[in-house]
Amino acid sequence: MGGIPIAREAIPFVVPLLGLGLIFLFLKILPGTVLSFLLVGFVLFFFRDPEREVPKGEGLVVAPADGTVVVVEPYKGTEAQGEELLQVSIFLSLLDVHINRAPVSGLVEEVRYTPGRFKVAYVPEASLENERNLIRFASWGGTVWMKQIAGYLARRIVCRVKPGQRVEAGERIGLIRFGSRVDLLLPGRVATKVRVGDRVKGGTTVIAILPGRKDRREGERFT
Repeated sequence: MGGIPIAREAIPFVVPLLGLGLIFLFLKILPGTVLSFLLVGFVLFFFRDPEREVPKGEGLVVAPADGTVVVVEPYKGTEAQGEELLQVSIFLSLLDVHINRAPVSGLVEEVRYTPGRFKVAYVPEASLENERNLIRFASWGGTVWMKQIAGYLARRIVCRVKPGQRVEAGERIGLIRFGSRVDLLLPGRVATKVRVGDRVKGGTTVIAILPGRKDRREGERFT
């Protein structure tokens, strides 16, 4: 992989595939050998975990994942208890880096897993109906919500953070396996920097700028 780090979640897939490939090689079963090692290559490619240069600045919201922006609109869900929010959704194809990153610096206030369906991740209903994991961050500019959403092929959401944990913007916080979607729910007055159809890179692309007050302390809880 040219020196690109690989996420540890690749190990349960790579080890048995390598073992199977070696067995086929020993038995001189060429098609099985080739297929096994091709699958190893795909798994390593899928779980690649490149370093990213995170932009600095108060109130910056960075992309939580690589992919294509598929939604920029007022949010219709109920997680924020009536607060007006803006939804920015990013669809990850099989070819995208699937590492998820913290969109803001601050405090993880809540992590909430919800079982659900496995619709294709780019359709609007996926945000409300699919299996998902909701993470709430308290940041300098207010509360930011992030949803890890499983897609049609994705059957495993990995979350590496817990309530009470402090994170930095762009920090690795999880991944979703084999095609997925990540939603950001932002305060309604944010200045957005992306549009539907834009390609974004996790931890690098600025999604929005929060309208925070100078007297707020990072990590303070906002309601």
